[in-house]
Amino acid sequence: MNFLAHLYLSADDPEIQLGNFIGDFVRGRDLSSRFSPGIVKGISLHREIDEFTDRHPIVKLSKDRLRPKYRHYAPVIIDMFYDHLLAVNWNAYHHQPLPDFAAGCYDYLIKSEAILPEQVKWMLPHMMRGNWLVNYGKLEGIQQALSGMTRRSKFDSKMNEATEELQQFYEGFDQEFQLFFPLLKEHATHFIGKY
Repeated sequence: MNFLAHLYLSADDPEIQLGNFIGDFVRGRDLSSRFSPGIVKGISLHREIDEFTDRHPIVKLSKDRLRPKYRHYAPVIIDMFYDHLLAVNWNAYHHQPLPDFAAGCYDYLIKSEAILPEQVKWMLPHMMRGNWLVNYGKLEGIQQALSGMTRRSKFDSKMNEATEELQQFYEGFDQEFQLFFPLLKEHATHFIGKY
C-alpha cells in the first residue's frame, strides 16, 4: 500500500494518519520517546499494514504478474497500482469526496511540519503541488509517480514502464484489489481497536 491507502486505513484519526503517513521514514522501535501515542499507533499500524500486505496470497498474485520483468520492484509497483485502484473506487470506500479527503490530509500534515522527518518535509510540497493523492486515480498520475520513483532508483527498475502492464492486466489487478482491500481494512480496523 502507498500513501493514499495508509491515510485511508487510519480511521479518520489525524494523529494515526500522520504516523501511518510517515511510517516508511521512521526507523527504530523506541517510538514513544519521540512521538505522541496517536502517532506511535499510526507508525505501528503502517508496519502492520505492510506486513499483512506483503505476505497475503492475493497480493502475491498481483506481484507474480509483474515479477518476471520488474523483479524485486514488483511489490513497490503493486503498492502504487493498489493506490490507483483505491482512488478510482474511492466512493465505494469513503463518504467524503477524494479531493476533500486529500485536502484535509495535506492541511494536517502542513500543520504538523515541525515533527515530520526531513525526507517527508522535502517530499510534501512536491506531493501537494502534484496533488498525488487525487492524481493516483488517473493513469497519468500513476505514470508520473512511477517515473519519479525510477529517477530516484539506484538501479534500472523500469518502473516507468509499468503502466503498460496496469492497462494490459487491469481487470486482473482490479479483481485482486477488490478481494484484498476489504480484508486489509478489516485487519487495520481490528489492529487499531486492540492497540
